[in-house]
Amino acid sequence: MKRPLVAGNWKMNLNRIQAITLAAQVAQQAVHWPTVHVALCPPAVYLDVVGQVLRNSPVALGGQNAHWETAGAFTGELSPTMLVDVGCVFVILGHSERRQHFGETDEMVNRKVKAALESGLRPIVCLGETLQQREEGQTQEVIRAQFAGSLADLSLEEIRQVVLAYEPVWAIGTGKVATPQQAEEVHALLRELLRNKYNEATAQAVTIQYGGSVKPENAAELLSQPNVDGALVGGASLKAQDFLRIVAAAHAVLEEE
Repeated sequence: MKRPLVAGNWKMNLNRIQAITLAAQVAQQAVHWPTVHVALCPPAVYLDVVGQVLRNSPVALGGQNAHWETAGAFTGELSPTMLVDVGCVFVILGHSERRQHFGETDEMVNRKVKAALESGLRPIVCLGETLQQREEGQTQEVIRAQFAGSLADLSLEEIRQVVLAYEPVWAIGTGKVATPQQAEEVHALLRELLRNKYNEATAQAVTIQYGGSVKPENAAELLSQPNVDGALVGGASLKAQDFLRIVAAAHAVLEEE
């Protein structure tokens, strides 16, 4: 197992003081698990202050979204260069909530991915099927289409900077979670798609996270799957103790390998 990445997506939650406090708690404790890459993705208005808290810590800063242009008349948007300017290393792109609520298409995600890479960010690119699509047996078809569209025309060097996150839409914020076998099945498919498009070394080098109601109670079993390289954590990342237990689980799984 490669060094896992556990990233916390705070979504549209917390206030300034809560964000500072949570970031400080995570930064203070993350030193105990140096084998795990840890990242926090706060709301955009708190990126600067959270970045200051994380400075000189092992925890990386990430944005939750970015536009594909570096500047211009795009009211309410953030450019990748702005994220870099406040210290971001990662940016989440193509999250199912962006696709569902804001109409983002694979083509839009692809443009964002390319812009993020050009700016030096590491995009965490989300892919996943809805409950209806899973029930109709379309999971593989959906994943293949999102992979092809969202990651179109990326070079071998570029894809190695990308993190993939499989997040079954039906398991996000619902309390439901894919079984370890369901997660592994899709992660193995993503690994196969990488292998077929690029090569074996690249397929093994790319980090593939699982996201979808990851909790301390299920983290170890999910992270122990052969092709699961970490977790994109939503609700459980809003409590330092819960999030750090997931980080600890990733460390423990790696130590057992």
